Amino acid sequence: MKQNIMAGLAAIFLLASCNNNEKMLDSLADYNNSKEEKGYHFGDKLDLPKEVTENAESITISFGDKETTDLTVSPEFFTLGDNDVVFRIKTKNGEILNQDATINVFTKTPEQNISYKIVADYPHDPRNFIEGFLVEGNTVYESDGMENASQLIKYTLGSSTPTVVKKQPAEIFSEGCAIVGNKIYQLTYKNKIGFIYDKNTFEELSKFPLPNIIGEGWGLTYDGKNLVATDGSKNLYFLDINDPSKVVKTIAVGGNSEIYNQLNELEYHDGFIYANVWHNPVVLKINPATGDVAGKFDFTKLTKENDQGNSEHVLNGIAFRGENMLVTGKNWEKIYEVTFQ
Repeated sequence: MKQNIMAGLAAIFLLASCNNNEKMLDSLADYNNSKEEKGYHFGDKLDLPKEVTENAESITISFGDKETTDLTVSPEFFTLGDNDVVFRIKTKNGEILNQDATINVFTKTPEQNISYKIVADYPHDPRNFIEGFLVEGNTVYESDGMENASQLIKYTLGSSTPTVVKKQPAEIFSEGCAIVGNKIYQLTYKNKIGFIYDKNTFEELSKFPLPNIIGEGWGLTYDGKNLVATDGSKNLYFLDINDPSKVVKTIAVGGNSEIYNQLNELEYHDGFIYANVWHNPVVLKINPATGDVAGKFDFTKLTKENDQGNSEHVLNGIAFRGENMLVTGKNWEKIYEVTFQ
């Protein structure tokens, strides 16, 4: 009889414990869901529900290979944008509970909408599926993609006829490019290699493997110290100019209320990195030290005028001519020169 009573009490205790654990996880899930869209800013505190804090002996947050018990949103632990984490809760009963969550971190200062005025336009070969776009003086360097059609070309702004052409092997899908001194660095989409060419002759000087962390090659620029690459995520990868297979640092990009994934073509100018967002007719002005989006250009009108109803004919070319920006896109017939207002 006594054993039956003890067994009954244990069952009740176990049931109560299970119910309490479910309540903790449910309340944590509800809290996370309510905060996911609104997000956090650096310095904010994770104000977890009482059902969690009052019944937890400890709370640990895991993010990648890092762990913290600090419930403050810190740039030392989190990145801008989406952070897929796991809450690990040790209850006062000694049980371990795990809850997946996404913690979105946004910038404190809203990005500025930058107005502009078109001051000139130039012809662009509409056959070119542009991936990389550079201008030095009146000379345009362009990397065009697609298998069986990839090439690196040079032409004079105002004429779409190339003066130098480097056709690439059929299996190569060319992507972003950057000039460093007398060399051109060029990424490839899924071939996992990059090329280095002589800027004047387009003679291939060498190849390099893309860093493993970069799944695909997208955009490329040079900030005066490092190459900066994108791979279609929210990240900017800073590569060692002497060994482009080595990632020096990675910075995530974010705005005040929006996560900017699929960063693509890049351009560095006057202390900022400019990036377009694939399938989005905007160009972002990014602080390369923090990843904060300081400003945004809306090129919806130009995109609609040039996409010919094809969703793949997206904005995808950014360059600077003095203080003016040049923009174009995949298979566009024009290059536009704009001045900021």
